[in-house]
Amino acid sequence: MGRKSVKTNKNAYQLSREAAGLTRERAGELMDFVSDDRIEKIESERSLPHPEEVLAMSQCYRDARLCNYYCSHECPIGQVYVPEIELKSLSQITLETVNAINSLDRRKDRLIEIAVDGRINPDEQADFDDIRRELDNISQAVQTLRMWIDHQEKTAGD
Repeated sequence: MGRKSVKTNKNAYQLSREAAGLTRERAGELMDFVSDDRIEKIESERSLPHPEEVLAMSQCYRDARLCNYYCSHECPIGQVYVPEIELKSLSQITLETVNAINSLDRRKDRLIEIAVDGRINPDEQADFDDIRRELDNISQAVQTLRMWIDHQEKTAGD
């Protein structure tokens, strides 16, 4: 049986594994190609995980958040394009989604005015930036819902 960690500044990977009730040794046994030594290096931040390792950990620990964490914090491309997503309740996700859609709906006529000539003029830029932020909010709400669904599917057996 593995020892219980007394480390205080645990990273997302260690917190997720411990929340799943797994030791490094047991997690290494459950994953085909991620050994307990490799898990220790990742958790102690002596080595960054590879994407396929994060995917395996996410599945093994039944934690859909790990993939988003990796993409938004450790992947150079993801750090630019993938926002960090917080797991929320379905009601909160729904309200945020409807609010974002309603906000964009109020601005759709302005978006059409901006887009009609195929370019964004300097006097249209501020409005376009606001609309882009509203679209980003909708995108984030959809991603949050996807993560909530993944989390529900992975924890359905608990």
